[in-house]
Amino acid sequence: MVSSGFSMSSAPAVTPMTRSAVFVLSLFASSFVAAQVQLPTPSAPPQSDPPPTVAPSVPEGITIQDIRIEGLQRIEPGTVFSYLPVRIGEVLSSTTAAEAVRALFATGFFQDVRIEIEDRVLVVLLEERPAIGAIEITGAKEFDADTLKKALGDAGLSEARIFDRAVLERAEQELKRQYLGRGKYDVQVQSTVSPLPRNRVAVSIAIDEGEDAKIKEIRIVGASAFSEDTLLDELTLSTPTWMSWYTKSDQYSRQKLTGDLESLRSFYLNRGYLEFAIDSTQVSLSADRRDVFITIVVKEGEKFNFGEFQFVGDMLDQPETFKVLNTLKAGETFSNERLQEVLKAMTEKLGALGYAFGNVSPIPNINRETKTVGFVFQVDPGRRVYVRRINISGNAKTRDEVIRREMRQFEASWYDSERIRISRNRIDRLGYFNAVEVDREAVPGAADQVDVNVKVEERPLGSLTFGLGYSSSESVVLSGSISQQNFMGTGTNVSLEVNTSRVSQTFAIRHVDPYFTDDGISRSLDLYTRTFTAEEVDSLANYEIVSTGFGVRFGIPYTEEDRLFVGLAVENSKLSGDPESENWATFRNEFGDQATAVLASLGWSRDTRDSGLAPTSGRYQFANLDYGTPAGDLEYARLTYGDQFFYPLSKRVTFAFNAELGVGLGLFGKPYPAIKNFYAGGIGSVRGFSSSSVGPKASNGDSIGGTKRVIFNTELLTPLPGMAQDRSIRVFTYLDAGSVWGEDDDVTLSDLRASAGVGLSWFSPVGPLKLSYGQPIKKQDGDETESFQFQIGSSF
Repeated sequence: MVSSGFSMSSAPAVTPMTRSAVFVLSLFASSFVAAQVQLPTPSAPPQSDPPPTVAPSVPEGITIQDIRIEGLQRIEPGTVFSYLPVRIGEVLSSTTAAEAVRALFATGFFQDVRIEIEDRVLVVLLEERPAIGAIEITGAKEFDADTLKKALGDAGLSEARIFDRAVLERAEQELKRQYLGRGKYDVQVQSTVSPLPRNRVAVSIAIDEGEDAKIKEIRIVGASAFSEDTLLDELTLSTPTWMSWYTKSDQYSRQKLTGDLESLRSFYLNRGYLEFAIDSTQVSLSADRRDVFITIVVKEGEKFNFGEFQFVGDMLDQPETFKVLNTLKAGETFSNERLQEVLKAMTEKLGALGYAFGNVSPIPNINRETKTVGFVFQVDPGRRVYVRRINISGNAKTRDEVIRREMRQFEASWYDSERIRISRNRIDRLGYFNAVEVDREAVPGAADQVDVNVKVEERPLGSLTFGLGYSSSESVVLSGSISQQNFMGTGTNVSLEVNTSRVSQTFAIRHVDPYFTDDGISRSLDLYTRTFTAEEVDSLANYEIVSTGFGVRFGIPYTEEDRLFVGLAVENSKLSGDPESENWATFRNEFGDQATAVLASLGWSRDTRDSGLAPTSGRYQFANLDYGTPAGDLEYARLTYGDQFFYPLSKRVTFAFNAELGVGLGLFGKPYPAIKNFYAGGIGSVRGFSSSSVGPKASNGDSIGGTKRVIFNTELLTPLPGMAQDRSIRVFTYLDAGSVWGEDDDVTLSDLRASAGVGLSWFSPVGPLKLSYGQPIKKQDGDETESFQFQIGSSF
C-alpha cells in the first residue's frame, strides 16, 4: 500500500502554495547497497558507503514542528524514524539535513531520498529499493535446490530481502565456490533480474555446470621408505577407476585433499616416522581446465622406536593401575595410533573414577642418536565431579522415560564414564534410533558438576504395509502388516502380521513390553496361526502343517548384559499330505493327523553389542530349551544355542561371526516329532543352497530335515561406498558352512556344506532386506544350489 503521507503530530498538513521555504536535496545511488535485514526488522546490515553528499544551504534557525514521510510501500514509518537523526523541536541546518540523507541511504532500503521543508514541516520523500519476490535456479545437477538456496542466503540473497546488485554478484561467486569445491572448474553462472508488481523483482540464476575436472595425476615426491603406489592407496582421491562414476574419487576438492594429507601423516606416524612432515602441496589445472595435477612433497625423517616410560602427577594412589594400562613396550616401533589408545584408556580410567575432565599428557623425550622416543605421562585428574542433570534431546516421539530407564549413570551421583558407555550402548541396542550421542558439559560456576547430554536421532519404526514381495525360494509373496516397535513412544512393540506366500502363510499378533515391571522384567505375548506348505518347495516332500498357538514369555535381567527367559505356550499342529519318509510315518502312527504340545521354555541371552541396528563390536549369545511337557501329546526337548561375534577391523570394516547349534530328541520313549525338525539351506543358514535343501533326504530325494543342526557364518561388512554415515545399509562378503543330521546319524565335519559370495543388507522401510550372490565351494551329490537369493521381511 502506498502511503501519501505520515505525520509525527496531529497538525494539519501545509500545502505547497503556502510554503515559507523550500529545500530540496536529491541523491541518487550509483550502485545498489547491500541490505542484510529482512523487513520489518529495523536493524541494518554492513554495506558499501553511500554516495558522497553536499551539505545543502538552508535557512538557519528553522525549528521543525512536524515530520512527514512519503513514498513508503513496504517499510513501516517507525523504521524510518528509528534511523532519522532529526527530531521534532530540533533546529534544521544544512549539516543535519545532509546527515539525515546519509543515514537513510546507509540503511540500504532506499534508492532515492529527498528532503523538503514546508512551513517548518520536514517532508521526507523516499523511493524504496525493490524486494526479492522469487529466486529460481536452473541447470543445477550437482547440488539440490535447497542446498544452493541456503548458500545464496548465507551470501545475503534470499526471498523477501532488499535486492542489491552487489549482493547478487557476491552470491554468484558463492555458487561458483560451491562448484569449485566439487571439482567443477568450468562452471558458468548467469543471473537475470526481472521486475514484478508491487516493487519486487524476480532473480533467475542459470547454471551451466560444464565438464567435470578429473584428476589426471597424483605424485608424491620425497618418499623412499614406501613405494608411491602404497602411499597412494592411503588417499581417497585417485585417478579415474571403474568405480569413479559412483565414488567420485577422481574429482578434486580441497576438503578431500586435506583429509588425505592427514591420512598420509597418520600412515607415517603409525610406522615410526616421528618427524614426518609435508613440505608443500601443489594443485594445477590443464589449459582446458579439465585435468587436475596434484603434487605432494614430503619429508620422511628417521624411523624411531619407543624408549622408556615414566609416570608423574597424581595417580590417585593407583600407580600400578596406570602402568598396566600402558601396553607400549620399549624397543617397539613408534606408533601414534597405539600411543593414543593408551592415553584414551588412561583418561577413561580417570573418568570411571569420577574425574570427568582428567587429562594425561605425554611429554616426549626424543633421542636422535639412538632413534628412540620415550614418554613421561603427566597424570592430572583435576577435580572429581558429579552429574547434576541428564538432558535428553531429539526424541520427538519417544518418551523420556524410555531412554532414562536405560541409563546406568544417575543424576546427583559421581560421574562414571564406564556407566555412561554402558548407557549409550543400551540405548542404541533398543533399535529405535539411527544415532545416539552422549557427551558431558561443565556447569557454569560449579567446578565439581557436569551435565550429561543424550542426543538421539529417531528413525521410522511404525509401518502399515500391503504389497508384493519376492523370495527366490517362494516366488511372489502377498503380505501386509501393521507394526510399531516403539508404540506411541512407550517403548513397547505391537505388531499384526499377515503373510500369504505359497510356502508359508502367517497370521500373528505380538505384544512385547520390555519393562513389564519397573525393575526391567519383560513380557511378550504371541497369538499365531502358521501354515507351511512343503510341496511348494522343490526340495521338500508333499505335506502341509497348520500350527495354531498362544504363548507368554518373561525375560528377567540379572546383570547389565544377561537375561533369563521363562515361558509357556500351547500349540496345536495338524498334518496333511502323504510324505514318503520313515520319520513322518512314525509321527502319524504315534499321533495321527494332529497333536497338541504344551511347551515350557527356558532361555538365556547375553548382549554386549554396541548397537542393535548395525553392530560393529561386541557379542550376542543365546540358549533356549523348549520342553514338550506330559500335559500335551508331544514330549520332546529342543535345544538351540547361538553365538554372534562382531569385531572392528577398521573404522569401516567389521568382521562378524555367527554359530548356531541345534539338537532335538524325544522323551520318555516317544519319538521326536518330525514337525519340529531342523532344516538348513538358503538365507539365514547356508547361502548358495536352495531353501531347506541341505541334509537328510527321503527315497524320492525330498529333504526331510533332521534332529541335529550346525551352522557357521562369517562376514566382512562395510558401509555402501559413498554412504559411510548410513548404518542401515551395508555390503558384505561371506563364507557359510553347515548341515543337518538325522536322529541316527553321527555329526561329522565331512558332511558340512560350504559356500562363499557377496551380498547386501538393508533395513528398508518395509522391513529387513537381504540379498546375496554366491557359489557352493563344498557340496554333495543331490544338493540343490541357488546362486542369487533375496528376501524381504521376517516372520514370527
